[in-house]
Amino acid sequence: MIYSNKDKKLAKKILEFSCELEKGQNVMLQLMGLNGIGLLRALVEHARAMGVNPYVQIEDTQVQRMLIETGDEEFWKGQAQNDQLPKMKKMDAFVGVRASLNIYEKANVGKKENKAYADHFLDPVHYKERVNNTKWVVLRYPSEAFAMNAKMPTHEFEEFYYKACLLDYTELAEAMKPLQARLEDTDMIRLEGEGTDIEFSVKGQTWIPCFGKRNIPDGELFSSPVLSSVNGHITYAPSVYQGNPFEYVKLEVRDGVVIDSDSSNNEALQDILDTDAGARQFGEFSFGLNPVIKEPMYDILFDEKIYGSNHLTLGNDYEIAPNGNESNIHWDLVCIGADVYLDDEKIREGRKFISDDLKGLNPENLLG
Repeated sequence: MIYSNKDKKLAKKILEFSCELEKGQNVMLQLMGLNGIGLLRALVEHARAMGVNPYVQIEDTQVQRMLIETGDEEFWKGQAQNDQLPKMKKMDAFVGVRASLNIYEKANVGKKENKAYADHFLDPVHYKERVNNTKWVVLRYPSEAFAMNAKMPTHEFEEFYYKACLLDYTELAEAMKPLQARLEDTDMIRLEGEGTDIEFSVKGQTWIPCFGKRNIPDGELFSSPVLSSVNGHITYAPSVYQGNPFEYVKLEVRDGVVIDSDSSNNEALQDILDTDAGARQFGEFSFGLNPVIKEPMYDILFDEKIYGSNHLTLGNDYEIAPNGNESNIHWDLVCIGADVYLDDEKIREGRKFISDDLKGLNPENLLG
């Protein structure tokens, strides 16, 4: 067999449910790292069975690191304008399979080189074109290295991975509706927990439920804070960004701007915060709601969906839920288990919703 039955199910879910592709449409299938070749095969076969046109890109993670290490502004402008941007403009959908075996591959890439890549490739090709103009899905692929970061045996991690990815998203979408209704009538949100006491306004902001249409695994409800309203301090769980590991990140915020910070990797943190003015402000706030995902595993696509979590994201906003913040970073730092107050009413205590209308989002009610 050229791919597993689980990959076959996942490919079908991605192309039919997430991307909602129709006969004759174009989809870019990007595989970053050869570990996910089975899923790529399943995606290609199912796309052709649907009458969809797959455009395949297979990229080696070490080659990508070499390019970022040596690329400058002119190089990335050429890569974007002469190659990737014209292709992306012709796509109806994009599926990005991240199958790297080493999440720290780009840990030693310099600040200047990261900025050139972000400014002149990621921003025009992905943040502006792909995110705003295609039906896109990005997901990781399981491996022994991924299982190690999750601190699980390989076979147990694989079972967890497919359970999280193949969740009944229709049921989750229905359970989100009462929370979305409350948030749309909310002015102030406050998070209180160990190392965290922060508040901000979301008055008039747009809320977007996420249930398997963009990221896999999915399960979040997001918006953006009123830009200058964020005040207090917040402590985040372990994270990896731009190949740099952080065991913790702490931020002090005044009138929407980070004025002080601490982490297990302060040099790297300062480089990220100094990317541009928007890197010290927040472009997203979200509730993590996937009932299968319990603990951080140094992977944003999973960690931002942890049930009982929130991410208050440094950097660029999303066009569908804007607050005016512009940046070449978007770092979904996750705060787990803080009490949540909406206009001074506590709706979540630790990781469990306590309001009767929201208890349907607790894991025991979503997983049975």
